[in-house]
Amino acid sequence: MITAIVLIKTSVDRIPEIAERIAALDSVSEVFSVTGTYDLIAMVRVREHEDLAEVIPGRISKIPGVEGTDTHVAFRTYSQHDLEAAFAIGLDS
Repeated sequence: MITAIVLIKTSVDRIPEIAERIAALDSVSEVFSVTGTYDLIAMVRVREHEDLAEVIPGRISKIPGVEGTDTHVAFRTYSQHDLEAAFAIGLDS
């Protein structure tokens, strides 16, 4: 699974509506409304790199009110959930 973090600039008066439309896309797992240079951050998860082109410029960027995106592809994912699962291997409850 390939994970991309997409930083999104939007029309500020339409952030909630744009966030809901992005969140409704199949490959988008979460959308965060944030402070700072960008208005939204979307987590996109796809099977192939080519799928990123379909989702990000093909769908997200075409939503009315999306003014620009900056995409970062993850090399590796670390999470507390993964660490807990790794430490639980071989332990009986």
